[in-house]
Amino acid sequence: MAKTAQQIAARKAYAGKSDGKVPSYIEQEVLSWSKEKLILKMYDLFIVSCKRQDVSKMSKVLIELMGSLNFEYEETSTRLYRLYEYCQRCIFQKKFDEALYIIRELRDSWAQAFELN
Repeated sequence: MAKTAQQIAARKAYAGKSDGKVPSYIEQEVLSWSKEKLILKMYDLFIVSCKRQDVSKMSKVLIELMGSLNFEYEETSTRLYRLYEYCQRCIFQKKFDEALYIIRELRDSWAQAFELN
């Protein structure tokens, strides 16, 4: 992801509700992450948001994940896109456990593939 995309992702994920600004220390940390770590952190944010049943934040995370897909790898990207869409439907139907299970599995696979914590 480009630097601008990381800034947008940080703003959507970490911005305060009152002013919409991201604290500078968080923005700097996010900008230093690799693409792989950024995706991992988005999965983590979804998991935390799901436990809080924050539908708005979960939806924003899924939109960011969908936007990060590289369709040059069409088959894999299409399958992930469909999973993200399914998770979106689950959260709007209040099936939080189902969406959480899918994202946790994707998160664990991602962390293992890229040797991230």
